[in-house]
Amino acid sequence: MGWFRQDGAPRPVVSVLRRAADGRTGSAGDEAGAAVLLSRRHVLTCAHVVNDALGIRPLAADRPVADGLDIVFHVDGAPRRTVARVTVWIPPRQRPSGVWQGDLCVLELTGPAPEPVRPAVWQDMAEGQAVRAWGADGKAGGFADTEVKLADEGIYYLDGALSGAAVAPGFSGGPLWSRHEPAVVGLVVAHRDPQGRPLTGQQVVRRSWALPWQTVRAELLTAGAADLIEARPADAPGPEDPFRRTLAHELWELLADPVTRTDHARRLAAELGLRTPADGSVPGVDELVDLLGGSERALATLTESLASAYRGGRRPRALDRLLAAGRLSGTARLLSVGEQRLLAHRMREIAAGDPALVPRAAREALRYTPLPAALRGATLAADGVETALGELEALPDGDVLPDGGPSVPALLKLVEFTAAEAGAADREDLRTWSERVAGRLGVHAAALAQRRADAVAWAARWPAAVTRVVARISTLASDPPDHHRCALWLVRADGTPAPVVIGEPGPFPPDRIGRLIREAAERAETESGQEVRDVDVLVDRDGLHLPVDEWDAGNAVPWLPGEPLGVGYRIALRCPEIAEHNPRHAQLLRARWSAGDTAEPLVVDEKTADAKQLYSRLRTSHEHTGQVVLHGPEEIRRTLLEICLACGVPVVLWDRAARSHADAHHLDEVAPNGPLVRLPERVRTFRGKVWTDPERHRARPSLVWEPEHPLPLPAQHRLADPAEGVRAR
Repeated sequence: MGWFRQDGAPRPVVSVLRRAADGRTGSAGDEAGAAVLLSRRHVLTCAHVVNDALGIRPLAADRPVADGLDIVFHVDGAPRRTVARVTVWIPPRQRPSGVWQGDLCVLELTGPAPEPVRPAVWQDMAEGQAVRAWGADGKAGGFADTEVKLADEGIYYLDGALSGAAVAPGFSGGPLWSRHEPAVVGLVVAHRDPQGRPLTGQQVVRRSWALPWQTVRAELLTAGAADLIEARPADAPGPEDPFRRTLAHELWELLADPVTRTDHARRLAAELGLRTPADGSVPGVDELVDLLGGSERALATLTESLASAYRGGRRPRALDRLLAAGRLSGTARLLSVGEQRLLAHRMREIAAGDPALVPRAAREALRYTPLPAALRGATLAADGVETALGELEALPDGDVLPDGGPSVPALLKLVEFTAAEAGAADREDLRTWSERVAGRLGVHAAALAQRRADAVAWAARWPAAVTRVVARISTLASDPPDHHRCALWLVRADGTPAPVVIGEPGPFPPDRIGRLIREAAERAETESGQEVRDVDVLVDRDGLHLPVDEWDAGNAVPWLPGEPLGVGYRIALRCPEIAEHNPRHAQLLRARWSAGDTAEPLVVDEKTADAKQLYSRLRTSHEHTGQVVLHGPEEIRRTLLEICLACGVPVVLWDRAARSHADAHHLDEVAPNGPLVRLPERVRTFRGKVWTDPERHRARPSLVWEPEHPLPLPAQHRLADPAEGVRAR
């Protein structure tokens, strides 16, 4: 076992989801089997798992014709979903003994696998090895330990001890990890079931079988997939690698001192999620080279540590040569683990607030560079940010500078142009990030300053695009029934609000307000060329129950039917009145948003529909919950909704039409437990179904969505009777 060791945490699990009977995409909890990452864009599983996922007889030999399979990467407890297609098909070939050969399928992903999942390192399987398999649900406790017992014509049999979990349905297609090395030695295929009869207690109850790496490698080579695997045997020496020789030379110059080497190695291991020995031993340079060559972010992460050690002093030339070797390797990524994590988080937030900003900045910053596919459209969704950034990392730097130093990479150019149009807080964070990365890479400060000046000049040509419309709806006691006052603002990407002048005094009927909102959004789209789809509606406590999304917004084309406001726009309610009553509201809101998608939504059903019980949960066991789903009759929901908002819950979903808890299933189509960032769009899509077929779709969803950072809108005027003796002017 080497100096760098796996930390013992559950290994990333790859799941293949079953397709629903009606052809819709699969859902979590319905896994056909598991898979293993073969390359950045390919996963390997069993052919019978793919058949099962598509509703085909498991041992059918014909290559499936279906287009897309849903793949889920379980990384650090967070599922990340993507789509794949069949690219290599090796059907099962049955043997008289009841087992079968072949049974392999390579699936090509639509984009690179998410960070930090890395392709598996393979080793040959051998009798006597202790191995571990993981179930397809990705849960930490879903593992089974077993031992390789017998090899027979390319198939290996496994026996598990009569304790702990056993290999079971759902493990098929998943990797068998060596218990003592960070390597995969084969694929789980099935539980042993000779001639259709289960083994008896006098034989064994935990016997399964697997395809070893030797067999998998031979099958893939025969199928013409040599480009996806290492063709030479695992233990055979390869040709001398000049990349390794260069790395070793520069590392000896930088880290000749054992104490310094150990310090930097420990920092590197911590960033990569690896353990290091506590016995005072020193990592060898060769071990560092192995790690840098096998982990795509290791070199950038190590140079981040090295650069910080020389900050403010003379930068060693060996560091620049080490970075140059990484650029030439074709495998080392531009960013370190921490740099990538921080940038992806910030850019996801920006894309969620203004989906058009990053593609717009990319078109200007990288005029003469072929853009990645994710940045060629008008918008970039938050869940597409990581893929886009990963592709930009691989783009070459710009022209060589006159002094021979490194130029500003394409990714940093995009960051600078995005920062120029972002809000003040995002702009500062992105520029600080850019300066640190440029410093680590050895980019001259003047070169980065020039790119920043170009970005500032570009952003100054026109105001930031409008990202949302904010409508304040209020009602006075003197207003006619079903009439309301309305004030509108257009909020730009940098957070600045611009009031919309309404030429009529009001109050207005609901449909007139719907048209005013649509017309304001359409004017903003015409001016900037960017779509506006988000509408925040500010209401008082009674206004939380208005069916704003059902108000007719009309249509700019006179002969086309008018559509409800909630069909054309993502309508979300906010209630500043409740927030103002709790001085800790902003603090609670930030704390709940900081948990993001990691906290499960709290579903309030008949078992928890008590005001005191709900308040207690939001103060204790669910103090970090960011989303609540309310069920039950209206008289109960009103009280519970106000408790949620007073406790700083930023997202609350309920069905206005629900008469009792028995109606809770009507909200299932909205997928309340799905990814939180997509909830407003799922609600909008469902409202479109309600509009066209209200009898079939019974729910009438209302959504409160309170952003983490309040919009800087003018305060509402509050009128009061004057007190006697007060002077007025």
